[in-house]
Amino acid sequence: MPRFEITPVGTVHNDRTDVQHTDNWGAVRSTIVLDERFGDAALQGLEGFSHVDVLFLFDQFPDEGDYREPRPYRGRSDLPPVGIFAGRGPRRPNRIGVTSCAIESVGTRELTVVGLDAVSGTPVVDLKPTMAEFVPVGTTQPGWVTAMMSEYFQP
Repeated sequence: MPRFEITPVGTVHNDRTDVQHTDNWGAVRSTIVLDERFGDAALQGLEGFSHVDVLFLFDQFPDEGDYREPRPYRGRSDLPPVGIFAGRGPRRPNRIGVTSCAIESVGTRELTVVGLDAVSGTPVVDLKPTMAEFVPVGTTQPGWVTAMMSEYFQP
């Protein structure tokens, strides 16, 4: 398969630095600072949206390499084993994360969001405004996911 090179568009800055502390992201305020190559108008128009989809790299999480065997989700023995593409955690083949975050403020090259589950220093790959038409209606998931995620975004 062909390989692709990705150059980050910016970097996450917040108070979270422990990649192993993976819960309670709801109140985390992060500022994404864009690379100067985008100038001061790259975020113009984003202030009209309530949320933004942030694509980022799990660059600080150790790469475990072997993705063939299902594992208990998040390493928890009380959760069922799932294949690599049935979860959203940092153990990923291409280490790409995506989170829809509430927009708090939009500056020239700084975007402040709430609820981004990425530690400080994380490279941001792309930003896309969250549009209602792209959010699927009638999304379903297993009950264990709903129970597990009930505390994920708590403050």
